[in-house]
Amino acid sequence: MSHPVLALGAAAVTTAGSVWYLPALVDLRAGADRPASRRAEAVACLSGWSTAAVVAVLLLVTGGWWPPCAAALTGATVTTGLWGRAAVHRRRSTREEARLWAQLHRPHPTRTPEE
Repeated sequence: MSHPVLALGAAAVTTAGSVWYLPALVDLRAGADRPASRRAEAVACLSGWSTAAVVAVLLLVTGGWWPPCAAALTGATVTTGLWGRAAVHRRRSTREEARLWAQLHRPHPTRTPEE
């Protein structure tokens, strides 16, 4: 298959992916209003979709297979690392939230009679 046809396909898929990367962009722009785990997931999402866009551009610009394949591999590696980091953040925030809810439901300390 020729490079322009693959570039068109990658561009179409990237455009259709706006259903994922536009909300991720909104989460990043919200800043501290969103939890750190959600912002980390947004960074991973944007990394993956920007990789697809870069590969589409490289397929149009270059004649060989090496640059698009290298960009795809590099982007996939970075995105996987970011997803792993986001999972760690999500796990930590879930544990912290469970701990805080457990503290709220803890029975009140018994009072000693004043003498």
